[in-house]
Amino acid sequence: RASHCDVDDIDTSLCTFDEWGFANCTAAGCASIQGEEEEACWNVYRSIVDSSFWTLTNLFGEFPLVDQHSAWGQVLGTFTAVFAVAVFALPVGVISSGFEDQIANRREKEEEGSSGAVGGGGIDEDGGAGDYVADGSTLRGVLYNFLHNQRTSSARHFELFVDALIIGCVLAFMFDTVADEKSHTLLGCFQFFSFVVFAIEFFLRMYSAGENPMYKDRGVMTYASSFLNIVDMVAIFPYFVGLALTPGTGPGAFLLFKIFHFEKYSKAFTTFDDVLRENMGVLAVTGFSAMLLWILFASMLYYTERDSLDEEMAMYYKTIPDAMWITLLNLSGECPLAHYSSIGKVIVGIISLFATAVFGVPIGILGAGFEELVTSEYEDSPDEDANVDPALDGPSFRSVQTACYQFVNGIGSKAATAFELSIYFLIGATVSIGVLQTVPGYEDTFSAVETFAIVIFTIEYTIRFIGAGADPEFANGSNGFMARVKYIFSFYSIIDLMAIVPFYVALYMPNSWIDQHDEYLRMARLFRLLKLDKYVPSISLVDDVLRLKKKVLVVASYAAVTLWILFTAAMFEVEKNDDEIEIDPLPLYGCFEDCSMSDRYNNYFNSIPLTGIHLTGDFPLIEYGARGRVILFFAVIAAVGVVSIPSGVIASGFAEIVQTRNKTKGATEKDAGAVAGDDWYDINYRKLEGQPPPPSIFGPRMDALQIKAKEYLDGRVDETTGLVSRTQFSSIGRLLFFSLIITNVAAIILESIPEIDRHVGNASGNFFDVFEAFSVFFFTADYLLRLFSAGKSREALYSPWVYSRTFFGLVDLVSILPWYIQVALTSTGHVISGDEAKIFRIFRIFRVLQLEDFIVAFTKLDNVFRASKDVLKATGLMAIIIWVGTSALFFIFEANNPNFRECDGSIPLTGTEDEPGCYDFESTLACNEFYPDMCSQAFFTHMPNTMFYVAVFLGGEWGVVDFTWQGKFVCMFLCIAGIALYSIPVGTLFDAFGAIVGLCEEEEEDEGEEVEESPLVEYN
Repeated sequence: RASHCDVDDIDTSLCTFDEWGFANCTAAGCASIQGEEEEACWNVYRSIVDSSFWTLTNLFGEFPLVDQHSAWGQVLGTFTAVFAVAVFALPVGVISSGFEDQIANRREKEEEGSSGAVGGGGIDEDGGAGDYVADGSTLRGVLYNFLHNQRTSSARHFELFVDALIIGCVLAFMFDTVADEKSHTLLGCFQFFSFVVFAIEFFLRMYSAGENPMYKDRGVMTYASSFLNIVDMVAIFPYFVGLALTPGTGPGAFLLFKIFHFEKYSKAFTTFDDVLRENMGVLAVTGFSAMLLWILFASMLYYTERDSLDEEMAMYYKTIPDAMWITLLNLSGECPLAHYSSIGKVIVGIISLFATAVFGVPIGILGAGFEELVTSEYEDSPDEDANVDPALDGPSFRSVQTACYQFVNGIGSKAATAFELSIYFLIGATVSIGVLQTVPGYEDTFSAVETFAIVIFTIEYTIRFIGAGADPEFANGSNGFMARVKYIFSFYSIIDLMAIVPFYVALYMPNSWIDQHDEYLRMARLFRLLKLDKYVPSISLVDDVLRLKKKVLVVASYAAVTLWILFTAAMFEVEKNDDEIEIDPLPLYGCFEDCSMSDRYNNYFNSIPLTGIHLTGDFPLIEYGARGRVILFFAVIAAVGVVSIPSGVIASGFAEIVQTRNKTKGATEKDAGAVAGDDWYDINYRKLEGQPPPPSIFGPRMDALQIKAKEYLDGRVDETTGLVSRTQFSSIGRLLFFSLIITNVAAIILESIPEIDRHVGNASGNFFDVFEAFSVFFFTADYLLRLFSAGKSREALYSPWVYSRTFFGLVDLVSILPWYIQVALTSTGHVISGDEAKIFRIFRIFRVLQLEDFIVAFTKLDNVFRASKDVLKATGLMAIIIWVGTSALFFIFEANNPNFRECDGSIPLTGTEDEPGCYDFESTLACNEFYPDMCSQAFFTHMPNTMFYVAVFLGGEWGVVDFTWQGKFVCMFLCIAGIALYSIPVGTLFDAFGAIVGLCEEEEEDEGEEVEESPLVEYN
């Protein structure tokens, strides 16, 4: 960042940092003003205090600086996106879950105190027409039977004709946005013809509805007020008015509302009526609370950010209505802007930690209520054979075939098991090598390993081919020849061939097309990950999931697709002429300078993925006008919860099938007192219940000293009451230990601030060094005492060696060991400075983990991981396959996307045939060949870089959106299903966490019995 310089004109690679962490960008053209103490330039990660805000946003799945991280920053960002986000989401999930539980309890009490069924009272959309047959002797009766009852084949054919016209209108509107003048006229004629049919059908339905006796008293207006008829009026009358007032594609957009006509088949949106009525009281309370939070935080951020030095921040907070737009996104879990003032960062941190959980409750109620009603009404059951594995006992086969089949599947011998494990290892190794070889300069790294792996995979394929005659999947009912033919065309065989064949073709045909495109064909190696599905079923279960949830998916998908189509049309209409805010060049879309949102929304098809991203709850684009913001407000409030239901159904179905299979395969009896996540430690701890500690080999005096040390550290436990008592000396020691942990963390944070670090200095004997030495002395004494007393500690299984391997033992060691290493290096004459000194400083921050002695956290997470390990195997493999697979696709499709290309300022954006411009080249490599080292790609430069961005995408954060058309298809796949499938492991961890810490109710509870908690919880 820079205070008085134009950031775009600064070459940050020329900036340097002194030993305190101050930036000097004089060489880059941004020198400090003489006489001013304020830095001209500074790093936003200049201290732990500054870094904490950015890290907080990352831990909530937001990466506002996604395109500005270094290589190691991207590595840490990938780790954060893949693992840390899942753990950090637990507190917010607990708050939201608790809030919803309280609301549910209140609603149950209200329902118990009221009589009558909940819901109901609505008017049937067809008004009971299907049960009434009109007199066919009158014209109105004939029309009634034809349009309302539809029992004749001609009536049903007419209904199909209307359905086809509706789909045609949707497609006509889409293609009209990219059509030439002639096609525009033809599509307009089709839309007008459809309008005439819709209008005639509507008025005849209104006219004939009076034939039904139930409307003779209540009037035809009652029938006209039903949902589907209101939708017809919204589609027909505005179109008619629009023909005269709005030329172009405007009127055609209204006909899209006819898509609600399919509601008569699915009853999806009418479910909202039941959801709203059932939750009206709750929605009123939570909605009002959410609105108060929205207004409150928007007003606070308006006052803190309206005078920001950052022009973008000041623009979006210049008025309270402007501030409400960004605050709405903050409350929905987004952080599109990040350069806040210090107070603003605190406010946004509070929003992230607490307010988002409360604000999301009404949206969650709508989505969850809709899903609950749809699921209960259209509950599916799995196919009977969905989980049936093929039997191994088949007809008699020749011994060679059987031996090959068993060997390659790890059956029957240690050699077979070793071979199977070696395949696991080689798959992981070759996938990693394939990723590494996309990095410039590493194209041929570990090529020998790749060649060796190809040979092994070829041998494996040959053995599988021979053994196919004994494989029940292919051999039942077939001879050996047909079994092998079936195997060749099977899913796994094709995957194997895709990973093997290109290597041999490139080897024996050096100048072939395959050899010339070796860079992209190397990505075929990544398909080897799918081979692991043989051993840990994951992707192959998707078919079972679709069959298990097919009815619910049809209804939920109709609702989601309908909203997607309508919101896309609305965003296209309001943004196609939006030229207010300038954005970066979009050469792929035909805009090279002075670009705006109208270039992104220049046709309906380009609008689809952008709207889809917003409907997943992410807002990487915020440069919208007032009308666009209003539409997206309704997208946040209503549509996001509904659109996410299909992906949620897929995710829940997948988890259900995996858990069912694992319960069937792994059902074993647990010993008394066992809890989820138990391992060898928990089992051995329970075995020691009631057993006294073993005597020391050094005699009773040593026993007494060990007991005294144990009581000093952990207090004395009353065996009858279980209460812990401490001596005054023990209490003081524990208080000092707690205080030292807190002050050490505070010292580490303060030392990272350049101004404080420079003031204290680095001279020998400075305050931080003295305090560090005192702290290490105390922590060392505590660690040695724990080792000494471990022989009398049941929590250490009466063993110092066990203590040293527990979480607490490792944390205690890591908190002191780096200091001793640093002292040893210094005593040998080694000068520790720069990055080495930073590394030792970083290790000190691990002392915060010693707070586990006082507040249990990570020891619970260990049990959580072990309790959900079976489901995590399958879901984790699927998540890796989706992550690596979509990364490969993005790398192939986007590596040369001109929207992400950057060139030296001396190169024109577009040029002539003799002097081409930056965007005229098909690839960045071709640009660099013409202009050496003057062209670069900002994103998707190689697979490690791409995997970082895709890890962020899979967390629901789209830092980049201007893809090629192929990349847009990948983007839409992730929006529809990929993100949900990828997030299943996170949901599994949350469920396991709730079960272990008691957030969820136990299905079976033994009265009068208490399950003994994991000893790690009570340790210390």
